[in-house]
Amino acid sequence: MTTTPQAARRASPRTRRPATPAAPDPAAGLLPQTDPVRLLNPDGTLLPARADYPEPPVETLREMYRRMVVGRRFDAQATALTKQGRLAVYPSSRGQEACQVGGVLALRDDDWVFPTYRESMALTARGIDPVEVLTLLRGDWHCGYDPAQRRTAPQCTPLATQCVHAAGLAYGESYQGRDTVALVYIGDGATSEGDFHEGVNFAAVFKAPVVYFVQNNRYAISVPLSRQTAAPSLAHKGVGYGVPSEQVDGNDPMAVLAVLNRAVAYARAGKGPFLVEAHTYRMEPHTNADDQTRYRDAEEVEAWRDRDPLVRLETYLRGRDVLDDAAVAEIAEQAETYAAQLRERMNTQPTVDPLSLFDHVYAEPTAQLVEQREQVRAELAAAAEGDA
Repeated sequence: MTTTPQAARRASPRTRRPATPAAPDPAAGLLPQTDPVRLLNPDGTLLPARADYPEPPVETLREMYRRMVVGRRFDAQATALTKQGRLAVYPSSRGQEACQVGGVLALRDDDWVFPTYRESMALTARGIDPVEVLTLLRGDWHCGYDPAQRRTAPQCTPLATQCVHAAGLAYGESYQGRDTVALVYIGDGATSEGDFHEGVNFAAVFKAPVVYFVQNNRYAISVPLSRQTAAPSLAHKGVGYGVPSEQVDGNDPMAVLAVLNRAVAYARAGKGPFLVEAHTYRMEPHTNADDQTRYRDAEEVEAWRDRDPLVRLETYLRGRDVLDDAAVAEIAEQAETYAAQLRERMNTQPTVDPLSLFDHVYAEPTAQLVEQREQVRAELAAAAEGDA
């Protein structure tokens, strides 16, 4: 009996076709790790080393500790100045010292910082005169330092607007062939603003070298994080824009610096922006005008005291024998001297010329601005004659 080819094919086992390769995961390389990166336990003991986030040099960590101590003392002094009427308002960053100082140490001197109103500690850690930093909060000037000279934008009071500014500057630097990186400090509340999304999207599309550093301190004034987002983490917000992201224990100074070092290196290499979310906590009220007891209880605040970033780093450095009682006392004395000098200088009331209100509005004053200035000049002269 003759078998037809068709029958033979039906009789033989069906040949399996090779499986279709799976489509690449568009989120590969973008998603943050499930748990925040941590290199130090809360008690200051070292966790197992990891290849993705190597430990920063111990001398760098010692300098980080010094700046954190001085920064905390500055923060306490600035808070006291508000109670004395020397400052109109002060937003404390106590508890966030690892983030404040870590962001600065991850940058070169010629990189740019784009701060919020809460980054006074970061700016002093960068070497900016503390009196110049506090002029915004005293009401003398919107910015007391030269942004171009200090490579630091004015402290930003509107939420998230600096996200767009940083993207534009970073893109401009890259366009001119420079490897400058811009680091943007933002809070968790700022991630709900349109400027945040516009800035991240622009930076991603044009591969602007920006590091968006979100300090998630759990509250946007009185609004808890649970009312801000339903995302698994704020770091996940980068995925939708094609931006790699990471989350880190913001009270682990070593981990903060290690993660930011990697993020800055990524941006500097021309790969585009990077988003980092630091899980931390604001120990003080939002500002001296805030009643924190209306939205969080004392037990919650107390629980976070056990995660103090300063204590964690000090314990580790003592264990490495690069910090002892004498060194701790010397750094504490430096911090006290810093605070005393600030206190003395802030006791002198600045002399403010009302006509300076019209300075720096435009490079060349408009006719309307000139007219307004002359009106004020005439009013001041009339008032002076009346007093005489």
